Amino acid sequence: MATHNGAGYFGVSYQSLLIIAQVVGYMLSKFFGIKMISELKSKGRFKAGLLLTGCAWLSLFFLAIVPPPFGLICLFVNGFMLGFMWGIIFSYLEGRRTTDLMGSVMAVSFIFAGGFTRSVAKWLMIEWGVSERWMPFMTGVIFALPLILLLRLLEKIPPPDVADIRDRSARIPMDRSSRKRFLGSFGIGLGIVTITYLFLTIMRDIRDNYMGNIWSELGYGNNIAIFSKTETLTSLVVLLIMAMLVMIRRNMRALSLVHFVIGGGLLLAGISSILFVNDRMDGALWMQLTGLGLYMGYIPFNCIFFERLIATFRVNGNAGFLIYFADAFGYLGSVIVMLSKEIFRLDVNWSGFYAHGVVIGALVGLAGTVFSFLYFKRKYRIAKHS
Repeated sequence: MATHNGAGYFGVSYQSLLIIAQVVGYMLSKFFGIKMISELKSKGRFKAGLLLTGCAWLSLFFLAIVPPPFGLICLFVNGFMLGFMWGIIFSYLEGRRTTDLMGSVMAVSFIFAGGFTRSVAKWLMIEWGVSERWMPFMTGVIFALPLILLLRLLEKIPPPDVADIRDRSARIPMDRSSRKRFLGSFGIGLGIVTITYLFLTIMRDIRDNYMGNIWSELGYGNNIAIFSKTETLTSLVVLLIMAMLVMIRRNMRALSLVHFVIGGGLLLAGISSILFVNDRMDGALWMQLTGLGLYMGYIPFNCIFFERLIATFRVNGNAGFLIYFADAFGYLGSVIVMLSKEIFRLDVNWSGFYAHGVVIGALVGLAGTVFSFLYFKRKYRIAKHS
């Protein structure tokens, strides 16, 4: 959102350094979260959530008062603290007949929130004269109370009932031996799924972190509403698609259909990017369609794919382990791409870099999705007959 007037250090723009620092922190939290979130117990989740978000918000305060380039440390801490929050929040929701719906609403709300918070940040800077350095902290001030209320409401949700456990299996913490058993049984499939998710994460992160740059290159830099307008429409369409999956009770059938949704999203993102690169599509429409396609592929992994995978094979464990396993390598890919662009001084603008990256990611992701579909179908047939 903030460009820091082109300031740079170590031969790299300060904006890019800040984004990389935050994503590195986020990535490390995912690797730590493979153990922490998979072993998470219900007691103490609320306090942990408040502590993590409080530290993340405090880091934005220090970002505003410390001189560059020490803000890198602040955003590293911010990313590291926030990286655990999805696992904590999803642990309240998984293992229920309504998990698909609740998880989808929560995941889709992140799309809307991303666009809405950018519009709020732009509003603070243009209408209230908030500086780039104070903008992140002041935006956090506006959303602090709603966040605390959300965590309190999650704490009030009753645990899964008998019918939930019958349909979706009991969700329990996973120790090291449980994680090794899962990887021994499904490691190949999880590895292929992770590669698909890696490319989706890279493209989603570039779009998310450099959205302001891309819209500026497309001629919409001073349009305050463009962020919330496009992301709201994307949110509603993705939520509608996810809601249709909620109605499918049979876990294997839902898992199979999720593969088709992911594949369809990759096709939409890839084809629209090819058209844009060849000047066959308007930039605004391209951003809308690629966003929709990428989130059609990305969102199911965070709320439905792993949830239904656990339920289909009656795994003694939790979806948090699988989400953080895939997330860790997904964000590792994002860090590598961002660093490569800066280290090798790739001479491309963000819209061009993003468009070509989406085409490559769509091709790799489609191949991975097909393999994953066939792999888990075969695993299910073997399990059913035995």
